[in-house]
Amino acid sequence: MGRLPAGDGREPERGEHGFDAIVLAGGRGSRLGGAGKPDLVVAGRPLIASVVTGAAAAGAQRVVVVGPDRPGWQVLRPAAGGSTLRLVQEQPPGGGPVPALRRGLPEAAAPLIVLLAADLPFLQASHLRALLRAAGARPAGAVLADDSGRPQWLVSCWRREELARAAAGYRGDSLRGLLGPLAPAVIRLDLPPGSPPPWLDCDTPADLARAREWAGRAG
Repeated sequence: MGRLPAGDGREPERGEHGFDAIVLAGGRGSRLGGAGKPDLVVAGRPLIASVVTGAAAAGAQRVVVVGPDRPGWQVLRPAAGGSTLRLVQEQPPGGGPVPALRRGLPEAAAPLIVLLAADLPFLQASHLRALLRAAGARPAGAVLADDSGRPQWLVSCWRREELARAAAGYRGDSLRGLLGPLAPAVIRLDLPPGSPPPWLDCDTPADLARAREWAGRAG
């Protein structure tokens, strides 16, 4: 497992890494009482907008959001900055992350694909640049690990041809089952002391409360 600095201090350059981002935004939010996780607000903006902003700032040529079209998602167009934004729906709706990934892949054409959850309030461009550097040195890609060393499959980067080949041949419904056999680099970031973890997602009310606590502490 590699450990990388969280950022290199440089301003992002559009398209420098030649990557597109696929953001999976179709979860039902069952552990949040049915609330749409991407629409939850942390630090004054929807979670989905934070993720799209991070991908665009890292240099994504195209950001593909896979999920239902919600009325509040007009905020995504300014969040995407200079990136091309595509909003598509997996079939069947709510079918899970593997069908959502398969739906997003035809919309992405860059050599590298960053695969992201839609509920990551603290994901930043510097984190994605570190992930992209690690993926560029591997045959298949790289995945971010949390502080316990567990891979976070929805903060990962892949060579498009390898990802498409794996998705076409996989018959299960687990992202880990699809992505694990590709043997990516598993990286951990050296984060500044006291900074919120970029892998923190908001699956439960406790997760959401923790994210808002982190945001309040930082702000």
